Amino acid sequence: MRVLLSFAVLCGIAVFADAEDQSRPNFLFLLSDDHRGDVLGCAGHPIIKTPNIDRLAAEGVRFENAYVTTSICAASRASILTGLVERTHQFTFGTPPLHWSYCAISYPRLLHGAGYYTGFVGKIGIHYDASMQSKMFDFYRPMGRNPYWKVRPDGTRRHLTDLTADIAIKFLKKQSADQPFCLSVSFNAAHAEDSDKKDHYPWPPSSNDLYTDVTFPEPELSDPEIFEAHPEFLKESMNRDRYFWRWDTPEKFQKNMRGYFRMLSGMDHAIGRMLDELETLGMDDNTVVIFLGDNGYYMGSRGFAGKWSHYEQSLSVPLVIRDARQPDDAKGKVASQIALNIDIAPTIVDLAGLPIPERYQGMSLAPIIKNADLSEWRHEFFCEHLMDNKRIPKWAGVRDGRYKYARYFEQDPPYEFLHDLKDDPDELVNLAGDPATDDILMRMRTKTDNLRSQFKSDRTKGSQ
Repeated sequence: MRVLLSFAVLCGIAVFADAEDQSRPNFLFLLSDDHRGDVLGCAGHPIIKTPNIDRLAAEGVRFENAYVTTSICAASRASILTGLVERTHQFTFGTPPLHWSYCAISYPRLLHGAGYYTGFVGKIGIHYDASMQSKMFDFYRPMGRNPYWKVRPDGTRRHLTDLTADIAIKFLKKQSADQPFCLSVSFNAAHAEDSDKKDHYPWPPSSNDLYTDVTFPEPELSDPEIFEAHPEFLKESMNRDRYFWRWDTPEKFQKNMRGYFRMLSGMDHAIGRMLDELETLGMDDNTVVIFLGDNGYYMGSRGFAGKWSHYEQSLSVPLVIRDARQPDDAKGKVASQIALNIDIAPTIVDLAGLPIPERYQGMSLAPIIKNADLSEWRHEFFCEHLMDNKRIPKWAGVRDGRYKYARYFEQDPPYEFLHDLKDDPDELVNLAGDPATDDILMRMRTKTDNLRSQFKSDRTKGSQ
C-alpha cells in the first residue's frame, strides 16, 4: 500500500479514502517561533501566561521531552513538513529550494491527495519547488514580519499575530462537514524583529497589561564562568553576537523579556480565538489540534542568545496534542517519551488514516495520544546544524536518555562535547577527554557516524 501511495503522489494522482469513511479528523497545526519547551504555564513556568495552550494540554497530551533535530527555523520547518532530518532533505538558509520529491511526501501533499482541503497561514520559512504549492495547499497565505505591525487598506494597523488568527478563523468558517480540512498556522511570534535593535519584541494589544510589575529573574546559568568555560569558537559565535543585542544589561534584559513574554501570550490569545471558533462551529470534537515550537531559545542562558548549538535550551520545544477522540485516561497526560519535530508529519498522516511513507524518519505519536501500550519507542535521536555561516559552527551528534554527544566537525581538530544528562542536567561538565568515559565517548561517536550515513540524502534526481 505504501508503494502504491508513493507512486500515486509522485505522479500527481489523487488518493481518496474510502467514500463511506466520514469520520476522518480535521487538523489544526499551530507552530510558534523561537519558543523553548519549558516556557509554558502547563510546563510549570512561574511567570509566562499561556492559558489556551494550557487548556490544550489539560484536554490532550503534553510531551515533556520534545526536541528538534536541527535548531533553526528553516531546516526545522522543512523537517516538520517532510518528516526528514536536515541531512536528508538538505534545506536550510542559503541552500537550493526543498526538492519536489520531498514536498511530494509532505503531510499537506498526502492529505490533499486524500481529499482533505488544505490551508496554510503565516510564516512559511521554506523555499520549495513552485510547482508543488498547488499540490500541497488549496489555500495559501504566507505572511512575514518586518514589520509586525501591518497597515491595512483602510489605513489602520493590525499586529501580525492577530492578523494571522483573523485569516485562520475565516478559513475555519468556510469549511464544510462534507470535507475534512488540514490548516497549518505558522506564527512569526515570538521571533525578534532583528532589524530593530531598540524594539526587538513588538507585542499585540491583547498583552498590553501583562507582566507590567514583573521583575524577571536573571537568566539561568548566567554565571560568567559558565560562558568563559566554552571554547573560543562558541564564545565568538552568533550565539554571543546576539546576546549583546538583547540581554547584556539589566535594563535591556528586563525590557526584552517583557516584550518576548508578551509576544508569546499574544500568540496564546490568538490560539484561544481559534479554539473558540472551532467550538462555535461545532468542529472541536473532530479536530486534532497540535501545538509545536520550531526551535528552542537561550534568552541569555549561558551568556548566549538565539539557538543553533547543542544545549537543551536550543533543542527543546513545546509540543501539545489534543485529540478529542482520545480516551479519557489519556487527557491531561504528560508523556515522557522522546518526541521530535520529524514526528509531526507521520502523526498527522497516521491520524488521517493514511499509510505512513517508508521514507519518513519520524514516528507517529498516535499510540501515545491513544494511550496504547508501547513495547518499543526511541531512546535516542540524531541532531545537527549544517548551515553555511561562519558565525554558526556546524555540528552533529546524538542525544539519548542519559548522554548527549556533539561533534563540531569543522573545527581543527574537531571539537567534541559529551554530557551526562543524569548527573549533570545543566550540561556544565564536558566529559570528552575524560579517560573514565572513553567507552561512552566511543559509543556515541559510532552512533553519530552510523546515523550520519543512514540519513544521507536520498534525493531523487530528474523531472517531476
